[in-house]
Amino acid sequence: MNGIKYAVFTDKSIRLLVKNEYTYNVESGSIRTEIKHRVELLFGVKLIAMNSHRIPV
Repeated sequence: MNGIKYAVFTDKSIRLLVKNEYTYNVESGSIRTEIKHRVELLFGVKLIAMNSHRIPV
């Protein structure tokens, strides 16, 4: 599925897995609604909340 590049595995993201919170890198230029829709289709879940941020260039 286009948009979601790969899962991120850092110390913090691994701790968040216990809370069913997942971390992914997505293509730059993706907007929140696109990301939400792609995650829901890919995993067959309904997102309750989502956080996103842009890395400064």
